[in-house]
Amino acid sequence: CHLPDCDCVWTDWIDVSYPDGSDRDGGDYETFDNILKHNSTWVCAKAENISCRAQKFPNTSIADLGQKVECNVNVGLICNNKDQQIGGVIPMPVCLNYEISICCTPNKPECLPTPSTTSTSASTPSSSTSSVSSTTISTTGPTPTAQEIPSSTTTT
Repeated sequence: CHLPDCDCVWTDWIDVSYPDGSDRDGGDYETFDNILKHNSTWVCAKAENISCRAQKFPNTSIADLGQKVECNVNVGLICNNKDQQIGGVIPMPVCLNYEISICCTPNKPECLPTPSTTSTSASTPSSSTSSVSSTTISTTGPTPTAQEIPSSTTTT
């Protein structure tokens, strides 16, 4: 049922925001909104997965950097300078510069979830047929005579 052409595709590393260390209210915002502001042609039909890393520490898990960072498939990456503590990999309480890669479902109609109107009309007939077929199965079940027919067919 799952089409191979619909497997999500990872983007290159995206870095559209740079943290300003002198602004306590600033941070690093690699959000889907910001990516679209910088590149209006960017399309991610459906974000299935996300990977976030610090640009200067690409091989270090963000959990090991000692920074409070939100990295999720619904918004992207958010790092607020005011949430950072002194310590971690840098001596200042400001966000590192992060970059993200998103695994996007291809923007093809067959890959995207169908609108809710279609799914509701499709689920109605299946629920009514299943109740009818369960009644039919219970009445026809106790007569297994179909096995005798193939043996007579094979002899001819």
